[in-house]
Amino acid sequence: MKLLMIEDNKSVSEMMQMFFKKEDWDAHFAYDGIQAVKMFKETPNDWDMITLDLNLPGMDGMQVSAEIRKLSPTVPIIMLTARDSESDQVLGLEMGADDYVTKPFSPITLIAHIKALDRRAKLGSNKAATDDAAASTAPVTEAEESAEDNRFEVTTDNFRLNSKTREAYLNGEQIKDLTPKEFDLLKTLATRPRQVFSREQLLQLVWDYEYYGDERTVDAHIKKLRQKIEKVGPQIIQTVWGVGYKFDDTGAGK
Repeated sequence: MKLLMIEDNKSVSEMMQMFFKKEDWDAHFAYDGIQAVKMFKETPNDWDMITLDLNLPGMDGMQVSAEIRKLSPTVPIIMLTARDSESDQVLGLEMGADDYVTKPFSPITLIAHIKALDRRAKLGSNKAATDDAAASTAPVTEAEESAEDNRFEVTTDNFRLNSKTREAYLNGEQIKDLTPKEFDLLKTLATRPRQVFSREQLLQLVWDYEYYGDERTVDAHIKKLRQKIEKVGPQIIQTVWGVGYKFDDTGAGK
């Protein structure tokens, strides 16, 4: 794993370097926001994981996350924050982070978060180049549609999803730029159409570790997922008030 840790506290970076070395990870470090963005821009496709401190000199973590997301909509980002404010954590998720760890944290906890997020991200690493933009823009004939359906685990009249290529389509148009967690959340809901999932259930199914009831994580990811769905068609992630969320595309046909 090639990892970029963006952290202005050099003591924390030095401590984590020892743990990263034990994992045999190729860790690099940036100590302010401007340096971090510059390092990422040099080789934006080479990074496998970003850990990002919220409080940085030069450019804060929110700005850094936004700049990184312009270059890579899918690189996994774990936000590190000393702030306990719920609004700060939710804003960080909405700005593009996939996960967050609150300071002070134990190195073992951060390593566990990195490994869990990396497992999800690697599922999409074998995406074939031939399944690119043409699939999302070219008209699909009935014969092609029948052949393509064999590749998709989830297929309805309006929606298709393939875990191997990490692609999801609504009314024949690809839902683009899904982060690893957004795709996993969509898959979990779509695999059981119209089943209502509580936030706690989604935390257990989509995240590989305990969030200790931190349900706002689900809400933040649902919000971003809905925004990306709405770029291609009607909303298919519905809120069941007082309970949770469900996938329902029965009224999504054009």
